[in-house]
Parts: sequence; structure tokens; C-alpha cells
Amino acid sequence: MQLKKIKGRMAVATCALLQAASPVAGAAGSEWDVDTSFLYYGEADGRVQAFEPAIRAGRALGDDDRIELRLVVDALTGASPNGAYAITDTPQTFTTPSGDSSYTIAPGEQPLDSTFIDTRIALGADYTQSLDRMSRIIWGANLSGEHDYFAMGVSANYARDFNNRNTTLNVGLGFNSDSVNPHSGVPTEFTPMRDSGAGKNVDGDSETKTITDFMIGVTQVIDRKTILQLNLTLGSVSGYQNDPYKIVTVTDNPATGLPVTGSAFFSGVNLPYVYEKRPDSRQKNILFFKAMHHLEEDVVDFSYRYYSDDWGINSHTLGLKYRYQLADSYLQPQVRYYSQSAADFYTHNLVLGADVDAGTGEVLVDYASHDYRLAESETITLGLKYGMPMANDSEFSVRAGLFTQSVNDGAVPAGQETPDLDAMMLQVNYSFVW
Repeated sequence: MQLKKIKGRMAVATCALLQAASPVAGAAGSEWDVDTSFLYYGEADGRVQAFEPAIRAGRALGDDDRIELRLVVDALTGASPNGAYAITDTPQTFTTPSGDSSYTIAPGEQPLDSTFIDTRIALGADYTQSLDRMSRIIWGANLSGEHDYFAMGVSANYARDFNNRNTTLNVGLGFNSDSVNPHSGVPTEFTPMRDSGAGKNVDGDSETKTITDFMIGVTQVIDRKTILQLNLTLGSVSGYQNDPYKIVTVTDNPATGLPVTGSAFFSGVNLPYVYEKRPDSRQKNILFFKAMHHLEEDVVDFSYRYYSDDWGINSHTLGLKYRYQLADSYLQPQVRYYSQSAADFYTHNLVLGADVDAGTGEVLVDYASHDYRLAESETITLGLKYGMPMANDSEFSVRAGLFTQSVNDGAVPAGQETPDLDAMMLQVNYSFVW
């Protein structure tokens, strides 16, 4: 579960790993064209580090058909925010996801849970079936698993060429079924974190969710140097969408933001933190535009993505790549800017007596989360790639990038703001024909 969440940040920083690779020229006959990659992603201040080797192999079959296979392995270590926030003048103690031990955060430090380590294995396959000279269907399947999360999905994409193959219409449908199996069970929404060894408030061993996406798009060749692409995706997510490891702080006073002390309910084994709750449905809309233009030797690649959902999040993503051709190699600098608004239920904390009943501990709001990924934020990614074609239709490339994210918490007490997230990535690719 943690690794699947981290993958979102890695995607923001680097785009999709295998899509970023530079494929070699299409293999002929029974040969395989193979892309291999290794990615290192590291966050500052002792936070998450991820190591990701990946391989993709494809080959042409008879009658213009094609098959592609993918394998990705993610290894995760480090520490991740638990949803609470820094307190400047007092230490904070939290219970680990297992419920059997605890960890203490020093005053002024962001609460990070460093007790997890995970490995994720993902498999995927695509089969392109030629229907006739101008149309085809791409059938897809994917499977991934880690110790507390399992996902499987299928997809189908129909493509039809028009206008002497200068225009391509794409219509796709995808379906995913995911299973969440947190450490020691699924925390009951809005119940308090309990002291270590006192047992957990759990609501079963596992939960599920389903994801359905519909996409329609068009790719247009403007001239021999310019290509445009426009896609619209409509998505729906239904089922369990909480992060089972995220909590929300309950405070005595909204002005100070300090956790509850001396409460009849939040005392003894009940710590002043409750497990988050998000809606169990989400409707998403994504509009994506891409333009590529070939200059005399160089290539300019621009993209824009607009995202909105019924949780109140709206985001804009601008990306620009410039491939500068050298004598027998190339350089490709990249800049990416991302901004989003906060989810309607994103909150810094819950207040005892206003949001939480002081006697019973019942949370009086419908939803709440202090997951910074749902906050108003801005992200800038800067990257540089160097690629060098080699003999026998092979290519070696290396890419480095820096990633900075800033979160707007609103008017919160000094010292309790969500700190900026800085990260770096290094990716090595080797493509060849086998």
C-alpha cells in the first residue's frame, strides 16, 4: 500500500519509467526489441528511497500483430509522513501499523513512520491485433502485488486510421480490481489510534476498490514535422479509498493546534489521533494535449494535462522537453510544472468540541484527511537526459532529475506547516534488439 502511494510521487517526478525509455528501432522478423531500465528515487531528510529495475520486450507477429511484455520490481525503504504534523514544544508518540510497538518524534520534527519496508512486483502484457489495414485493437492485462496491496486489471483500445493515416482515432476502456490488506487489519474510520499493545480499532482484514476508465482521443499529423494529440479520459473509482496508515490530529484549541490533553475520551490507551476517512466514490476527468515539432535536427515536445474530480481537486500539469541533437548523441533537458487545489475534506486537524464530541469521541464531520497529497500544492521537476545510439540498433541513455514540492496548509500555527519535499532521481536505460 505504501509503495503504491509512493509510485504516484515517482510518476510526478519522472513520468512513467518505461515510457521515458527511448525505444530502439522496431525489430524485424522474429527479433525482440528490448528496453531495460533502472531507476533510483530518493527523498531528502531520510524519507523514502526507491529502487526500480524494469524490462519491456516486444516483437512483431504475423499479419501486423504485435506482443509486448513488461516486468517492474520496486523496492522501498525509508520513512513516510503518518498524517500528524510537527509540534514545536513537545514530543509525540505514535503506534506502529502492527499495533505492537511505538515510536516517538522529537519536538519540531515532522512525524514520519520509518518502520515499513516493501517490495512490489508488477507484470503487464499488451497484444496488438490487426483487424484490417487501417484498424487494430490493443488488448492489455496487468498484475501487481506487494505485501499489503494486490491489483489486477484489463484494458482494450481500438485504433482507426483515417486521412491517408494522418489521423488516428483511439477509444479505450480499462478496468482494475484492487485489494487492500493493511498490517493487522483495516482501521475503523474516525476511531482513535490506541497505545501500543492495547489492540487496534479494526474493521475486518481487507477492503476492495474498483477503477474504471474510458478514454477517447485523436492523433493528427499536421505536416511531416508536427504531430498533435488530444485525449479525454473519464474515470470512476468505487470502494475503499482511505490510506489505512494515515491519521488526523485532534486538538484542544484551534488557535494553538496542540493535541488533546486531559480529555475524558482521549486519555489512557486512546491517543489524540483518529484514522482518516475519505469518500468511497470518486469521479475523475482528464484532458491531455501533446504537441511534438521536429526542427532541422532538434525536437520540441510540449504537453498539458488538466485534471478534476468530485473531491474538489483540480490540477494543471505543463511539461516541456527539448531534444538537442549532437554529432552522434543527444541532450534532452526537461521542465515540468504541476499545481493542484486541495480536496474539500483536507484539513490540518480536528477540534475537540467542534469537530469531535468531547465525551464520546465521535467525529462530527463526514470526511477528513491530513494527507499532504490531498492538499493545495505546487511541484517543479527539472531533468536532463543524455542519449547515445550504439551499434546494432541499440541505445544507452541516462537521465537525472530534481523534484521540489511545496504544500499550502493555509493559516496554521508557526512550526506546524507541512515542510517542502525535495527529491532526486537517476535513471539508466539500455535498449537493444535481441
